[in-house]
Amino acid sequence: MTDLKKVGRIAAKAMIYFFTFSTLALIIGLVVGNLLHPGSGLNIDPASLSGDVSQYQQKAHDTTLTGFIMNIIPETLFSPLVGDNILQVLLVAILMGIALVLTKEKSQRITDFLQDLATPIFKIVHMLMKLAPAGAFGAMAFTIGKYGLASVWNLIFLVGTFYITSALFVVLVLGAVSWYNGFNIFKLLYYLKEELLLVLGTSSSESALPGIMEKLEKAGCSKAIVGLVVPTGYSFNLDGTNIYMTLASLFIAQALNIDLSFEKQLILLLVAMLSSKGAAGVTGAGFVTLAATLAVVPEIPIAGMTLILGIDKFMSECRALTNVIGNSVATVVVANWEKQLDKGQLQYALDHPNEVEKNLEV
Repeated sequence: MTDLKKVGRIAAKAMIYFFTFSTLALIIGLVVGNLLHPGSGLNIDPASLSGDVSQYQQKAHDTTLTGFIMNIIPETLFSPLVGDNILQVLLVAILMGIALVLTKEKSQRITDFLQDLATPIFKIVHMLMKLAPAGAFGAMAFTIGKYGLASVWNLIFLVGTFYITSALFVVLVLGAVSWYNGFNIFKLLYYLKEELLLVLGTSSSESALPGIMEKLEKAGCSKAIVGLVVPTGYSFNLDGTNIYMTLASLFIAQALNIDLSFEKQLILLLVAMLSSKGAAGVTGAGFVTLAATLAVVPEIPIAGMTLILGIDKFMSECRALTNVIGNSVATVVVANWEKQLDKGQLQYALDHPNEVEKNLEV
């Protein structure tokens, strides 16, 4: 974008959308946990908990209020490019973007270079992701081999509850938003089927980032909207992760017979609203974000996370899928708000997804 006022306006609208629906996702997870009580009946003594969660405790400390703020500031301009802190990448990208706009006459060659560089980078990701399902299969085999089918079965109710809740969120909540903005959520899901299958196989929403951006542009969203909303949403609009955090927190509390009053659950919600912002779209990030939440809520011991460690792989897939769908819907909605959505092109893409797929492959 070459207009900073336009950038600010679009970013503000996107953040309002992100805050509204990510908070709604947290509340839904809290409500479902209170209604179904997935952890009740386990009667686990907190003193019997064991397991190494130190790595998550350290990362959780980095995403508490103080660590969250400090973590936004990178050590150097280039250090975020070799790390895994998405917020730092976004900060450097925003600063560089502003600088390129302010010096656009002298920086045009840099802008052109970055645009050209994106093409081979996206192609590399496409090639690497062809092998991703094999790696995901190995990870799932390790989990089942180590913990056994019995341990997975004991927690199947929690997994099923999470999947059903996420599905209802997509169909009812995001479906209503899509309908209000003039498109069909089911057609959008079919249009993005290749990327969603990739996310399912890798448990990572970042693996589908290039494809999602390309397809949303082909569906009529302006390149500027896609380039701003999609990457920002990967840190600030994680609907699946938010449902998981409150639902899993209540599961652990119920399994340990810890009674959380309304006031304590409200504190849990407020802490989760903060800790969920800035989570990466990589596999296991939701587990780290849950640790960040429990680290600030003393009523629930962080060691309780060992209860769901064995099934986190299964829940990670649903988290990533819901996150990607939520961000895709958000991009189309913001583009529509900004009148930068070609509705004719969107309708054509949703009605003829296979033709768009062939054009992308060419």
